[in-house]
Amino acid sequence: MGVDLYRFTPMPLNQASLDLPNKPGVYLFRRSDGRVQYVGKATNLHNRVKSYFAKNPDRDKIPELVASSDDVEFIVTQSPSEALILERQLIRKHKPRYNSMLMDDKSYPFIAFTDHEFPRVLYTRHPPKGAHLWGPFPDASAAKQVIKLLRRQFGIRDCPELLPKGCLAMHIGLCTAPCIQSEGYNEQIRAAESVLNGDASVLIEALQEEMDVASEDLDYETAANKRDLIAAVNTTVSQQVIHSRFYQDCDAVGFASVADIAVVVILHAKDGIIQGQVSYPLIHRGDVVASVSLVLSEHYSNRRPPKTLLVPAPLSDSLTDWLKERRGIKVEVRNPQRGELAKLRGMADQNAEIQAQRQTTRRSGSLEQTAANEAAKLHGFDSLDHIVCFDMAQLQGNERVGAAVVLRNGRPAKKEYRTYRVKTEAVDDLRMMQEVVQRWLKRQEEWPDLLLLDGGEVHLSHVNSTLEENGVSGRFPVAALAKKEETLWRLDAKSVVLDRRSRVLIHARDEAHRFVNTYHRKRRSKGALKSPLEEVEGLGAKKIQSLLRHFGGIKGIEHATIAELALAPGIGKSLAARIYEHLHG
Repeated sequence: MGVDLYRFTPMPLNQASLDLPNKPGVYLFRRSDGRVQYVGKATNLHNRVKSYFAKNPDRDKIPELVASSDDVEFIVTQSPSEALILERQLIRKHKPRYNSMLMDDKSYPFIAFTDHEFPRVLYTRHPPKGAHLWGPFPDASAAKQVIKLLRRQFGIRDCPELLPKGCLAMHIGLCTAPCIQSEGYNEQIRAAESVLNGDASVLIEALQEEMDVASEDLDYETAANKRDLIAAVNTTVSQQVIHSRFYQDCDAVGFASVADIAVVVILHAKDGIIQGQVSYPLIHRGDVVASVSLVLSEHYSNRRPPKTLLVPAPLSDSLTDWLKERRGIKVEVRNPQRGELAKLRGMADQNAEIQAQRQTTRRSGSLEQTAANEAAKLHGFDSLDHIVCFDMAQLQGNERVGAAVVLRNGRPAKKEYRTYRVKTEAVDDLRMMQEVVQRWLKRQEEWPDLLLLDGGEVHLSHVNSTLEENGVSGRFPVAALAKKEETLWRLDAKSVVLDRRSRVLIHARDEAHRFVNTYHRKRRSKGALKSPLEEVEGLGAKKIQSLLRHFGGIKGIEHATIAELALAPGIGKSLAARIYEHLHG
């Protein structure tokens, strides 16, 4: 995609200062600190941005957006369709306050068959070039289940390279080993592809038979497992429509929102008969067309759109043209008001309403989520559903360690906790924290709603300089919470002493403190129990055990001569000399 990049120097945001081209592209509203407030696309940048200064704007939040922005950037694209794709990418990157956003801001996963001579199956958010794709899949767990089933049923390889003697997967029946015997492998690939294309009848019949046999044998646990696998296949097949005429007749799009939580549901239908549905939860900023367009651009980014698309509100010309490009021929986009198609569209809305209520209950139904929502509102954060908190620990310069804990929806997500041993010579908390934060940055696929530090104003300043050096300053809020008086320090706000309404922040800081101290104690205890023999070059754990058994303990080793040490199994003369020299100086 070819684009031309332009950037305004900071300017007071008013209509007279705007000088945008009459070309398609993407525009970005920014604050003075560089944070992106809103990303939009336009067939004509000049006319679209000019409309934000109209006396009667088409959205309630436009005056607030304009008043809080200090700068406008734009990126010219070759066509409105390219602007649509770029808009989605920039929304995912910057997470602007005034844009609708998918709740999972990472790319949705795909099932991919690579273009190797003997294709391998992948579950991936970043498909390789030339791969045959199915997806994206909002229900990722079901997609993983289907990959396991495909491997078990058809023996599709997932190893990164062919091994001349096979691998473990071959021996446990998950791969037919085309690296050794390739005959019939391509037929297995075609069978697996037919399942992903919607014809899962062969696989489901086989699972049904296995379930019936298990039930007859009174093995109800196995039968229940087979039942769940059948459900996973049905769920995944209903989520994708690529290369399957079975579904590519008509898609009905439903929309519903509760406060700022919305769900877009897409029903796949043929001749008015529903074949399956996909639901996309998202943060909704009040513009139905924007929210629906975001989901449609995601949903059809790697699949062919249907012949007819039923929508809750008229789409932009750029999105309609893009759908036509994706299909290869015109897509009939309709907003039916009566008849059978209107009933189908209404059914999509009903499903969306149910899903939106569930999402709202899921996000606000627990005490932890309520605490996260309360603190976010109190301190002006867009959300505190994803908090990462850092703390450091050391004792007289020894065992310098750090840790990061993660809270999701107010609850500890312990699988995402991380520990760090400080690798540099830094001995003060500030430089140690800068080091571990920089190492954390390199492995992130998504940014948190808040990066919290156990420390004060100085910690905040030093870590922010690290973020600036890595080009991510302003991408997400950063704060430091000092233990003294529970003072919260921020870059863009005055320090404040926290009360019970901010308990989720205090909990995150205390959890980080507990976790890093636990890790530090573990490291110290390992150091205290460390054998002096471990420092001898070439002397590993097995040889140390051999010495201890041969001499009956460390005292026997200390009193042994070089010749006696050399007689121990696996030691030899040169290693015996090094051991003796280490123990006796």
